[in-house]
Amino acid sequence: MEDAVETSLNVHRGVRVQAPLVDSVSCYCRVDSGLKTVAGARKFVPGSKLCIQPDVNPHAIKGKNSRRERTRAQAPLLPGLPDDLAIACLIRVPRVEHRKLRIVCRRWYRLLAGNFFYSLRKSQGMAEEWVYIIKRDRDGRISWHAFDPIYQLWQPLPPVPVEYSVSLGFSCAVLSGCRLYLFGGKDPLRGSMRRVIYYNARTNKWHRAPDMLRKRHFCGSCVMNNCLYVAGGECEGIQRTLRSAEVYDPNKNRWSFIAEMGTPMVPFIGVVYDGRWFLKGFGSQRQVMSEAYNPETNNWTLVNDGMIAGWRKPSISLNGQLYALECRDGCKLRVYDGATDSWNKFIDSKTHLGSSRALEAVALVPLNGKLCIIRNNMSISLVDVSSPDQHVESNPQLWETIAWKGHFRTLVTNLWSSIAGRTGLKSHIVHCQVLQA
Repeated sequence: MEDAVETSLNVHRGVRVQAPLVDSVSCYCRVDSGLKTVAGARKFVPGSKLCIQPDVNPHAIKGKNSRRERTRAQAPLLPGLPDDLAIACLIRVPRVEHRKLRIVCRRWYRLLAGNFFYSLRKSQGMAEEWVYIIKRDRDGRISWHAFDPIYQLWQPLPPVPVEYSVSLGFSCAVLSGCRLYLFGGKDPLRGSMRRVIYYNARTNKWHRAPDMLRKRHFCGSCVMNNCLYVAGGECEGIQRTLRSAEVYDPNKNRWSFIAEMGTPMVPFIGVVYDGRWFLKGFGSQRQVMSEAYNPETNNWTLVNDGMIAGWRKPSISLNGQLYALECRDGCKLRVYDGATDSWNKFIDSKTHLGSSRALEAVALVPLNGKLCIIRNNMSISLVDVSSPDQHVESNPQLWETIAWKGHFRTLVTNLWSSIAGRTGLKSHIVHCQVLQA
């Protein structure tokens, strides 16, 4: 049954999704018609009836029979329920409890180790987004942390691989919603690197990916059409500042060069907006410059307009609007107006925190449809930007601080504020991303 479901998934969705790693002879016709799993059965297995149990393969009767015999001897996933209904129940368990589910038994571990379980969660609208923060501590080592915005808890994570534990200038991006990639960077001993690794939020493990075609650190990166684009940066040697660019296609699992930038650049800010990738950085002579890449035409063009002139770090494109910070603590945002080619709209919380380095806003990321602001002291605020027109005037009610509430504020926020240091910051956030599972 697993093979048939996996084949149907691959044909229908064009991606590789593993079938459930459980043996089951149950079918969806036994599931209550009110469950979403039944309603989505045709979506997962196109052309099938309500019962998705396939016909027996006449060329593998012996294998199928032996598999069903083993199934009858196995205990069900949930006592008293067919496995398909059990899976429909398990995908509704909150993500924070998945670590506990994996240690219940071997069958539950195998179920949650495959892509099928999380693909079901995503298709049924049950996938949860967590904020992942990569931080450089006072001793120069990299650590990272995951924040669950629903339960407002920090979750444990496997250590960052040793090759990135002390490296500088590496980049970070997310593909497929659940894979966090670290690439490039400068190792203190080996210099610039081509290495690429990624963390899978579904399996909670690190993996190795194909190396980049060029060694580089402090490069610019973005994701367009679920492909990872990398450009510019530095590399040790005669031509220190780079103008080369490349793209990684996860479906082909390989890198390929794209058109080079007009001039070498070390980007310090970048964003995807209006179908183009905008980069702003320092040239080989330390002059500030900016270029935009169009993936449809595969060419770079110089940019010098109102958007670039008022563009500050960090920034984000969300719901077709471009946002950037207006003040250091991130309590006031600027909105780009394409009609006037200027940054003349503002969103102000009217509650400013101060200008200390510990309270500095260092990242803007999308979280559950809202704009998420992360500061160096690990505090997190959400801004509702679903209706941009109502934000032209100040509306403090649209701001929500989710990392400074009650028990969490006492035990976690104050702890990280002490680590960061209120007088002189010794640790700081390097990257921040959102992963879904």
